Amino acid sequence: MAQSLELLLIQFLMPDNDARRQAEEQIKRLAKDPQVIPALVHHLRTAKTPNARQLSAVLLRKKITGHWGKLSPQVKQSVKSALIESITLEHSSLVRRASSNVVSIIAKYAVPAGEWPDLLPFLFQCSQSSQEDHREVALILFSSLTETIGSTFQAHIVDLHPILLKCLQDESSSRVRIAALKAVGSLIEFTNEGTDVVKLFRDFVPSILNVSRQCLANGDEDVASVAFEIFDELIESPAPLLGDSVRSIVQFSLEVCSSQSLDLNIRHQAIQIISWLAKYKASFLKKHKLVVPILQVMCPLLTETISGDEDSDLASDRAAAEVIDTMSINMPKHVFPPVFEFASLSYNNANPKFREASTTALGVISEGCFDLLKGRLENVLHIVLTSLKDHEQMVRGAASFALGQFAEHLQPEILSYYSTVLPCILIAIEDTSEEVKEKSYYALAAFCEDMGEEILPYLDSLMGTLVASVQINQRNLQETCMSAIGSVAVAADKAFIPYAEKVLELMKSFLVLTNDEDLRSRARATELVGIVSLAVGRERMESILPPYFEAALSGFALEYSELREYTHGFFSNIAEMLGDGFSQYLSHVVPLVISSCNLDDGSAVDIDDSNSIDNGFGGVSSDDDTYDEPRVRNISVRTGLLDEKAAATQAIGMFALHTKKFFAPYVEELMKILVRHSTYFHEDVRLQAIISLKHVLAVVQSIPAEHFDVAERQREILDTALNIYIKTMTDDMDKEIVAQACLSVAEIMKEFNYAAIASYIPRLAEATLMLLQEESCCQQVDSDFDNEDGEVDHDEVLMDAVSDLLPAFARAMGSSFEPIFAKLFDPLMKYAKVPRPSPDRAMVVACLAEVAQEMGAPFSSYVDRVMPLVLKELSSPNATNRRNAAFCVGELCKNGGTTALKHFGDILRGLYPLFSSSEPDDAVRDNAASAVARMIMAQPQSIPLDQVLPVFVKALPLKEDYAESLSVYGCLCKLILSSDPQILPLVPEVVKVFAQVALSPFERDDVKAQIGVAFSHLVSGYGHQMQPVLGALSPVHANSLAALANRR
Repeated sequence: MAQSLELLLIQFLMPDNDARRQAEEQIKRLAKDPQVIPALVHHLRTAKTPNARQLSAVLLRKKITGHWGKLSPQVKQSVKSALIESITLEHSSLVRRASSNVVSIIAKYAVPAGEWPDLLPFLFQCSQSSQEDHREVALILFSSLTETIGSTFQAHIVDLHPILLKCLQDESSSRVRIAALKAVGSLIEFTNEGTDVVKLFRDFVPSILNVSRQCLANGDEDVASVAFEIFDELIESPAPLLGDSVRSIVQFSLEVCSSQSLDLNIRHQAIQIISWLAKYKASFLKKHKLVVPILQVMCPLLTETISGDEDSDLASDRAAAEVIDTMSINMPKHVFPPVFEFASLSYNNANPKFREASTTALGVISEGCFDLLKGRLENVLHIVLTSLKDHEQMVRGAASFALGQFAEHLQPEILSYYSTVLPCILIAIEDTSEEVKEKSYYALAAFCEDMGEEILPYLDSLMGTLVASVQINQRNLQETCMSAIGSVAVAADKAFIPYAEKVLELMKSFLVLTNDEDLRSRARATELVGIVSLAVGRERMESILPPYFEAALSGFALEYSELREYTHGFFSNIAEMLGDGFSQYLSHVVPLVISSCNLDDGSAVDIDDSNSIDNGFGGVSSDDDTYDEPRVRNISVRTGLLDEKAAATQAIGMFALHTKKFFAPYVEELMKILVRHSTYFHEDVRLQAIISLKHVLAVVQSIPAEHFDVAERQREILDTALNIYIKTMTDDMDKEIVAQACLSVAEIMKEFNYAAIASYIPRLAEATLMLLQEESCCQQVDSDFDNEDGEVDHDEVLMDAVSDLLPAFARAMGSSFEPIFAKLFDPLMKYAKVPRPSPDRAMVVACLAEVAQEMGAPFSSYVDRVMPLVLKELSSPNATNRRNAAFCVGELCKNGGTTALKHFGDILRGLYPLFSSSEPDDAVRDNAASAVARMIMAQPQSIPLDQVLPVFVKALPLKEDYAESLSVYGCLCKLILSSDPQILPLVPEVVKVFAQVALSPFERDDVKAQIGVAFSHLVSGYGHQMQPVLGALSPVHANSLAALANRR
């Protein structure tokens, strides 16, 4: 075989394609025989040309796996010896590398089986050789071996450390330094969290940086990029490998990304390192005070522009904006001051790129720094609105973008500036620049959606401009314009009716578009029809809906993911509009939902087979018995399909919510989808599954359980839902999804009888405890950094949802909740301690109030521990905190029994300022009145009524928080019905309050009924004395009170 194989190798290397093809076929045939291995080894050592020797090694790598187990021990030994000789004696670097790859494949099987004990000692010896070639190939082989026996090196890291460190610092050979750099990178994933190992890897960083700087100085950017790959691995490693080296890594990355002489690729890699640190190791950046230095580079990078022939995805300004965005989300308090300073200094800069960057930066941080921006809204709006009038198009475009971001993320505070902002946007949508127009429509859409009735004065002007623009503008502007019309419709609600007919008529021409380039416009039109339908209502839309529905169905067949996504949104809106009337369409739309949910995601796996040294040898790698395991380099996902799946999953919930019992026939199949999607890899799909699951559960539970199998199935679905929610609470990595699971569980506990959920209470309580202790998966912080500065960083939305669970437990369990609450109490109270922010304390106080309300008397044992916090919050500068504290003291007094009595004096002193004219918030005053009412009802003998009642009555009627009406007016009525001597002098004022309540459209009938009884008592008991009181009332008020009295 050896002789014939030699000829075939020579023939394969000929330039004649036919000769090459024939040789390849013959080689494939010979390769089925295990004896091909020693034959190839022979040629690896003896072939005259380097190409032939390299080809022998490449073929060996491809065939060794299939034949290794069939070789005798003697042949195996000869193969290993020949490979070692090739590595050490071969003159060609390409052949040495190809031989190293073969060693790596054999080692995968031989080393774990103990068949190659001298391999690692050989490598250690070779890496310390005086010969440059030996040191280089040893390091290359180290890198190669990590792909097959990487875990073996864990026991040798300490021995490898000085060797690799020495090679990284090898002054005599850049090749050795580069090979050492790659070897270090390949070893990272096999490190553990042992202290010694962590220190060793941190020692490498200075040398890695030195090698990288040398490579960049020599123009070898491809090698320097290996350093960034290593830093990427360090950041993502579960072992705490960064340590203090983060400072030097950031410094190097900033040097690279700010150097305009370097290639875009390497600069982009450097920016990505900063981005990953901001996302995954934000605490490091804060600890080492790196936030400001980073932003001092990133903000100016926003001024960079690239030439037309460069890849815009690598543009430094775009990448810098992503970094600033990520930083603002993960550390808003640290990011806002330097970005605001940059914007304040740059918006009047003579250079338009800096003016553009100033408003871009403000827009970019609006999602993460929303709270801080709200506090400086007047200042930032001045910057942005000034920029909106700039003579440079790029600046006006950035300002339009920033306004859209503000409108999206700074709600509701931004709406108070509508009279200033909206006219500016209306001017901007008439801009001569198409880009400014498009971004202005986006800003208009984001701004208008939440305006409500404030939009009405602008409605005619807005709709005139928007309707005209839809008819004459190009496609991209038409699309953003349609989005703006949708937002106007949402805000205007029924006031949109006069414009609906014209808009719907215009949409007909878009709903028949079939060219690929027009389908995005058709998608927007489909969405808009659904929004308009919802705004104007069922009465006007139901009869004219069929042709629009048919158009939506026909669009589904056009195989355009975004159109399908928006069509699912259309179906959801129509379901909400029609309610159970949508049941006639379920048979048409449910199969479409299922189709979208079952689509292949289109995940594309990019295989890295870079270890193959092709050089024209690619044809030999396609044999069927190739057993190599190439590395997965990257996974990309077609996000359009993910959006479609998320929209379809959301539609399931909307159909269930609005069609109720008519949805029942589809439950079985759609439940399977929701269960599958509850653990889907993408958070948008998981979120919609978690929301929809609750709606489907409600449908199932509404079915009359007349038969055992129905009741049993109801129980199974409840079990499925609760198991999913509990797993989500503890295991999901996304805080928004976990928050939604908590809200769903709270609703289930409210809607189901205790017996149905009793068996789940221990697990739900345990999951709640994990969340309060910030130990669930979504709350994990950096493994290699303790929060030494005491800074609090948690998701307010998540913790608000978690705090809703405790009252839900109490509502379901009543006084039986106390043993569970005892375990949750201290973790909850942690959120009220310094340095927790004001919203955390508001959350805790509200939670305590609701638990006391539902748990009742057992809460008395917590009164003394809770009262200092609540009394302090009564004087908080934040209105929400004062309101919650007032509500809470009322519940503590009501349910605290004798334990609360000793605090009554302090409570009254704390509540008194809330009744004064200096209290600006009506809801705070209403809750203070309710607290006093509860105190009087609980312990009337302990209240100085002669001092309290005049202040109490003067604060009435309630002006905002009508949920407190029953307690407040119930207290007044009780005092009157008992003819309490302290209330009688206040009867004229009380009757005026009763009259206003009788006329109020916001008050409940049962409250008014109570007042009617109390008023009748006054009239019957004090008729003569009541005459002047009634005479002082207006006829309308007097008649309303009389009507209430006559209802008895």
